[in-house]
Amino acid sequence: MSTKEESASGLTHIDTEGRARMVNVGEKAITHRVCVARCEVHMEAQTLDLITSGRIPKGDVLATARVAGIQAAKRTGEWIPLAHPLPLDSVEVELTPDPPRGILRVQARVETHWKTGVEMEALVAASASALTIYDMCKAVDRAMSVQNLRLSEKTGGKSGHFLREGEEESPMHGREAE
Repeated sequence: MSTKEESASGLTHIDTEGRARMVNVGEKAITHRVCVARCEVHMEAQTLDLITSGRIPKGDVLATARVAGIQAAKRTGEWIPLAHPLPLDSVEVELTPDPPRGILRVQARVETHWKTGVEMEALVAASASALTIYDMCKAVDRAMSVQNLRLSEKTGGKSGHFLREGEEESPMHGREAE
């Protein structure tokens, strides 16, 4: 990496003159990369019951949120200015209700064989799914909140395996990066 490509701080999205730039990944090897992002949508218990019983007036919240997450992952390069558009192998969105706590857990798992990771794609997928849940339910529960968006786990690339402290390892671990 030339001096022009990496700032004095070591940030690769900023050049030595402080200008934003898209990182050149042209010389990087294609590897198998998988990322999992998670967040939670907190709501009234009655709202969660309406969602899981299919009684939200706007329609099937869970199906719509899954599709929103998949669609958002595919368009991450348009949402995040310095993200590369990536060929995605798969996007999976899991929505798990926790009725006693009034929480709908969101997990997005994104996989590619490419030169850069899919952290942003997983985070965007989880975000879009959670925001879709909020949008479809806000008429019955304006106090809902999206909380704790985070990268939970990743494999592949130069940095290898990462598992956030306190997170459960996802089933992706058995499919380690090449």
